[in-house]
Amino acid sequence: MSNIDVSKQTGIAKSVLEAKIKNEEKEKSFNESNDRRNDEWKSPEIDKLAEALAKAQSELEGAKKESTNPFFKSSYADLHAVIKSAFPHLSKHGLSVSQGNEIIPNAICVTTTLMHASGQWLRSKVKLPLSKVDAQGVGAAITYGRRYGLSAIVGIAQYDDDANSIRKQ
Repeated sequence: MSNIDVSKQTGIAKSVLEAKIKNEEKEKSFNESNDRRNDEWKSPEIDKLAEALAKAQSELEGAKKESTNPFFKSSYADLHAVIKSAFPHLSKHGLSVSQGNEIIPNAICVTTTLMHASGQWLRSKVKLPLSKVDAQGVGAAITYGRRYGLSAIVGIAQYDDDANSIRKQ
């Protein structure tokens, strides 16, 4: 596009070229703003956090399947089971977790931040589609995202039989 002088164009050609330039600028801006490298996802140093996480992970066991999905007749480790299996070991080593969410069109983003007593932190974000755009659909997606975000950032294995509950039917 940079080889064409738009100011010398007229009529439809000029309009098309101007629109194309605007779209390219918007796309570039979108790509830069959504580029994970431009988001802060960890503190400048994570050595103390990594050491504490390694110690906590050496004590972790997989999350137990304590809930049942009646629709799919399956059992799974729910958010509470993941929290129960992780938090005592994290706390023992100066680690804590905070989770938040952001609603975007037809999806929800759940952000999980793992923090260390030293002030070091590590962050992860997962985007989940909304199967139903109502309170239950949003709540289910948030809970699902929190469960998987916590499991992933801490390294807890869990067996998932209920992925169909979040999938569009």
